[in-house]
Amino acid sequence: MLGPLVVHDGTGLTPVAGLKLRVLLAALLLQANRVVPKDALKEAMWGERLPSSAEASFANHATRLRRILSATGDKRLLTVAPGYQLLVQDGELDVEVFEARAHAAGLAHCAGDWRAVRAESEAALGLWRGEPLADLAPFSEHRTASLRVHQLDEARLQVREWAFDADLHLGRHREICAELTALAAENPLRETLHRQLMLALHRSGRQADAFEVFHALRRSLVDELGTEPGADVHQAYQELLDQDQGPEQPPAPPVRSPSHGPGPRQEGAAVSPPYQLPASIPEFTGRQAETAAVLELLRRPVPRPAEGDGGRASGGEGHRTAAASLRPVVISGMGGIGKTALAVHVARLVRDEFPDGVLYADLRGFSSGGARSAHDLLARFLADLGVRPDALPDDTDDRAPLFRAAVEGRRILLVLDNARDATQVAPLLPPDGPGAALITSRHLLAEVPGVMMVPLGPLGPDEQLTLLSRLCGADRITDEPAALADILTACGGLPLALRIVGGRLASRPSWPLALLAERLTPHRGRLQALAMGSVAVRHTFDMSYLAMRASGNDLEREAARAFRLLGLWQCHAVTTRSAAALLGATEYDAAAALELLVDANLVHSPEPDAYALHDLLGEYAAQRAAEDVTAAEQESAVLRLLTWYARALATACAVASHETQSPPPLAGPQDPALPVFAEEADALGWTKRELPAIREAITRAGVLGRSDIAWRLAVGLFGYATTHWWTGEWDACLGQAMDIAMAHDDTLGRAWLHRRIAVAHGMADRNEQCLEHLNTSLGFFTDAGDELAQASILGNLAGLYVQIGDAERGLAHAERSYELYRNVGSAASEALALSRIADAQEMRGEHALAAVYYQKVIEALREQRHGVFLATSLTKLGDIHRQLGRREAALEAQTEALAIRRRMNDLGGTADCLAFMARTHHQFGEWDAARACWEQCLDLGLRHGMTQHIERSRAGLAGLP
Repeated sequence: MLGPLVVHDGTGLTPVAGLKLRVLLAALLLQANRVVPKDALKEAMWGERLPSSAEASFANHATRLRRILSATGDKRLLTVAPGYQLLVQDGELDVEVFEARAHAAGLAHCAGDWRAVRAESEAALGLWRGEPLADLAPFSEHRTASLRVHQLDEARLQVREWAFDADLHLGRHREICAELTALAAENPLRETLHRQLMLALHRSGRQADAFEVFHALRRSLVDELGTEPGADVHQAYQELLDQDQGPEQPPAPPVRSPSHGPGPRQEGAAVSPPYQLPASIPEFTGRQAETAAVLELLRRPVPRPAEGDGGRASGGEGHRTAAASLRPVVISGMGGIGKTALAVHVARLVRDEFPDGVLYADLRGFSSGGARSAHDLLARFLADLGVRPDALPDDTDDRAPLFRAAVEGRRILLVLDNARDATQVAPLLPPDGPGAALITSRHLLAEVPGVMMVPLGPLGPDEQLTLLSRLCGADRITDEPAALADILTACGGLPLALRIVGGRLASRPSWPLALLAERLTPHRGRLQALAMGSVAVRHTFDMSYLAMRASGNDLEREAARAFRLLGLWQCHAVTTRSAAALLGATEYDAAAALELLVDANLVHSPEPDAYALHDLLGEYAAQRAAEDVTAAEQESAVLRLLTWYARALATACAVASHETQSPPPLAGPQDPALPVFAEEADALGWTKRELPAIREAITRAGVLGRSDIAWRLAVGLFGYATTHWWTGEWDACLGQAMDIAMAHDDTLGRAWLHRRIAVAHGMADRNEQCLEHLNTSLGFFTDAGDELAQASILGNLAGLYVQIGDAERGLAHAERSYELYRNVGSAASEALALSRIADAQEMRGEHALAAVYYQKVIEALREQRHGVFLATSLTKLGDIHRQLGRREAALEAQTEALAIRRRMNDLGGTADCLAFMARTHHQFGEWDAARACWEQCLDLGLRHGMTQHIERSRAGLAGLP
């Protein structure tokens, strides 16, 4: 039970499949050899609300369990009124073996037999394979189960403390520093661990780190519990003081008050400069660029003493410096990104450059207990600088100038950690002087006067690997590269997540990486798995979100609502327009909420008007949506966004394709915040960027039973497909939408999907499938009496017949299409019908007539500014000129077409143009030019997987002399 529940029959593991069955076994094992009432067992399996079938189901589970346990011995599970009794012999249950070993370790500890303590502790701790009952949620949260797990965790920690005592007595202080550091960080109020860490660091020659551990513990105990460390900790501290051989610090200058004259000092000798930095993290990794940036900002030139001033170089009654505006440095980033670690790391690097002291305070800006007030922080800082408590003014506005006077002209570094906002830090910042201020916050704090910002992002791949190696050993993580990659991806470059993972692996040496990787699978308990002791990624995120949700500011509460609704779409970036749809707000209000979230580092903006969630924050936002948003509100928000995507995509398709007929628009009020596209390239670029979101939108629409949205999204990709049909993305979306339309008997959707599926097949030269779908769609639209749709489909049939070599049928369908377009008054579509006629005439050998038709088509397309169709027509006209022996005219048309394709980043169209130009050069004996075109075409085909162009290019190259 000390890990995932397993049963071993003496020769191998016996599988216990099914959660209910495993819960039943765990509930019996928690009270091994005692009778457990049946009602208690059923409550463990189903909770307080039992299903009607509980009695029969329980009997089946008990029978199955008795059968499984029979392999480990007879009469294991007994029926004893009022319940069941599971018989376990001595040494068969790992929990009992652990507790026996722990008891032996405790006795040896009392006797001072340190080798025995070490042996028994290792044996006890070696039984642990993971968190007890962790695989049995929600049973593990049941009161009885959670209490037992808590008892075991406490016993385990006690055994580890006994083992550390043994290590210290056996001279193994260096070996335990890293593990103790991690445990002390997980248990910030556990005095024994901190005492042991102090001694281990001190005996390893790290006196400064040992002192910092004491001061950090003292601050935590005073701030959280209002108490001082106990006698054992003070005794260890005294050992440090007795053996400290470090140099004495120079005395601090007197502190003056503008209102109290020269003497609010404490009685006695001069106050030593305060150095209050918390313990550094031994495994601090990476951040070279950020470290250099912060160092450069902190090491700004120190103003020279004003002319005529005397005194020491720093500090002293006679010292004055020319005033220079203080420019605070703010390290900002999301929770768990490593802001404090970087600040402490840098502050330690520059510590000697601030001889008048380093003041540090955790402002607890996002703590559930509330942020610390400037009033109390000023009192603490002034006391640290030697001001008597009875000299402190009662009003914050009076304390602030007293603090400014205390640091005037002194080279002091002020480190303000975890600030909430500018209001909290403003009274703590001197306006000028030679000192410096280093602030960390989850908010940008751009409103702080003179601020210089250093934002932190996730660690890079190499930094992640280095950090994990330092935490649990390089050898540990190199044997399972696939699992390692999954773990790093799951942690998303977040240092806090990596430290938790490293700590778990270091404390569970028997765990394979694959086991942890499985537990870190996104949306399957990953956030719950990223927790160890009191340290948890979710708790870190909670502090930011809950502070915003509970804010007295309406805008911040609206931003919190926006954050949880973004959790409904967490895998994709949003714009202010799409977010407005999701939130049901105006674009202006959506932009305001998103910018607040960016300022709070809950959302990041990778490029203008793009807002995205970090992977872990996205999963957290999704959980918040599930917990804080009603099902009805979730569905309404998602439907608003899906509707917006369908309408935005229809707008993009109309611009990109100049389609002859668009599907009927969705019913309902129009979206005021749809994107605007100036030209085809803009529409194509938007569609390409949004393609992953559009694919998910189709899936979501299907889940919600909105076939009308799903098929419009798939059909709306026609504009994208005119240049990117070869990727196969459109085929997949059309197929998915057709399944949805069929499931909901959506006749209109099926008609449009058959029509567009036919086009997709035609683009890929799948002629038989194209013909089948064209005829099916023609039947739908003929029954509906839609002549414009019939004209378009007849034109597609004309193109297909030309493509398969049937010029006469192609011409007949093209002419009928042209007539229908004229009947319905679609002048813009007549050019398309004329191009079909031209293609048929070319195939019939009437090249001169075909050229005349294409000249008319091209004139019309230039007026319509239809780039894709214009490039296609120019390419075909150039090929007709080639066949007529007109070299210059052929290359002129094809060169213009190639320029259009490249300008639109149309890779497939570019390859087509190159192939036609190669044929032109080939016909006129220009072998080098032909070879260059075929090679470019082949390169595009190989780089982008365009099979047709690969085969065509190789054949063309083979045909060259």
